[in-house]
Amino acid sequence: MSTERVLTGITTTGTPHLGNYVGAIRPSIEAANTAGAESFFFLADYHALIKCQDPALIRQSSKEIAATWMALGLDTQKAVFYRQSDIPQIPELTWILCCNAAKGLMNRAHAYKAAVSANEEAGEDPDHAVTVGLFSYPVLMAADILMFNGGKIPVGRDQIQHVEMARDIAQRFNHNFEDLFTLPEAVVDDSVAVLQGLDGRKMSKSYNNTIPLFLEEKPLRKAINKIKTNLLEPGEPKDPDESTVFQVWAAFASESETERMRDEFANGIAWGEAKKQLFELVNNELADARVRYRELLNDPEHIERVLQAGAQRARDYSVPLMEKVRAAVGIGSIVG
Repeated sequence: MSTERVLTGITTTGTPHLGNYVGAIRPSIEAANTAGAESFFFLADYHALIKCQDPALIRQSSKEIAATWMALGLDTQKAVFYRQSDIPQIPELTWILCCNAAKGLMNRAHAYKAAVSANEEAGEDPDHAVTVGLFSYPVLMAADILMFNGGKIPVGRDQIQHVEMARDIAQRFNHNFEDLFTLPEAVVDDSVAVLQGLDGRKMSKSYNNTIPLFLEEKPLRKAINKIKTNLLEPGEPKDPDESTVFQVWAAFASESETERMRDEFANGIAWGEAKKQLFELVNNELADARVRYRELLNDPEHIERVLQAGAQRARDYSVPLMEKVRAAVGIGSIVG
């Protein structure tokens, strides 16, 4: 089994934003387009059901996220690009892995613990409004990874636990039945930016502080102008390491341009001028992809064909593996 497969998924619950781009999509596409890479990219629509009960939103988000990957240059002939729900072996594997996953392990999942803590602080029952989906979604994530024996799993630091859980579940299965699963390894690239949002917190749909990736020029300029800054006047030195404007700049700029802007901050660049230059930098990088993105959104049939072709390639991996898993646990035909 290969240990050099790279696997990444994005949950289909919103419009991709700049944080998704610099933190996951851009580095993943660069890695996928490297010679010798074997990459799997998927739309995590089963995961979306955990926190979204709006079917129209999930469908629209699926279309937007697929168009985003394609517009930004993912080679869908090379990478395996698919929708999670088109692979029926994934929920089947999820159940089998549930029967090998310790409840105590699930109790320690960050999302579940956070929900319980919030309920207790509010004086509610600890499990108030906690679904089985929320509680057990680390097993679904493990199935996503183990189905394709992903060896290297690019994640942010807040996702390391999920890869470790998948590794634990894989070890239990391999020990109990048969050595079928590669033990995945979380790969955290500290050079990849975790962008701050408009309010200075991590850019996240949960905080409603994102800048959508493919805003047209006028709305993009307006969004960048909304980035929170301090009250320092033009001419007063500004600390780049405390600035969201500078942090976003560094995520898009070359090393030399980043150092130039650092000097500008030391020399007291006005916030308006810094935001003007930031808009121009971001807009220039995304302008061509924005046009392609709009074209793709207007051609959903093409997106669907690409996803279906990717699903077929994904099933070329998932079907044989599930046959082995079924045989290992003793379900299926009693003949032979």
